[in-house]
Amino acid sequence: MSKILFINACVRPESRTYDLAKTVLSALEGEVEEVKLIEAELPNLTNELIELRDEIMSTGNAEHPMLRYARQFAEADTIVIAAPYWDLIFPATVRAYFEQICVTGLTFRYSHEGFPVSLCKAKRMIYITTAGGPIFEGFNFGYDYCKALCEGYFGIKDSLCVKAENLDVWGADVSAIMAEAKEHALKII
Repeated sequence: MSKILFINACVRPESRTYDLAKTVLSALEGEVEEVKLIEAELPNLTNELIELRDEIMSTGNAEHPMLRYARQFAEADTIVIAAPYWDLIFPATVRAYFEQICVTGLTFRYSHEGFPVSLCKAKRMIYITTAGGPIFEGFNFGYDYCKALCEGYFGIKDSLCVKAENLDVWGADVSAIMAEAKEHALKII
């Protein structure tokens, strides 16, 4: 069975991003494993933590609890990231998550020429976001960041962005915008 890793960066209980994500997840076939970033223990990487992680990796103990998120990411077939569009990017927990999963020898390695080589199974990443205002072309830094990491380090070449925007613009028909985004998501998935 296909493994779908759902990285949930939604903070609000009535999150529109999460609502859109539920539609996307319902269209995918496979077992969904969710990481709620708001509840995850994602310490800031310090020199001590990096040294500990390097020491753990040098022993070949990929089962160590410190590596659980990286291991989970490496084993997934599809990555789904739900993150609201905040200040041209995403909540800080998404960046903290990527710091936890970028583990040399587990999610990627370096070639002899110094280029990242994927050690992940995933072939597709779906990024879901909602915004109160417009997401201007070329300024979807959250999606662009995740796409670049997924493609450059994790070998995930197929990526999609599902978005609903202008939700807080005066007079916006939020229900219609969300319905259109959901319909579009189901077409492209």
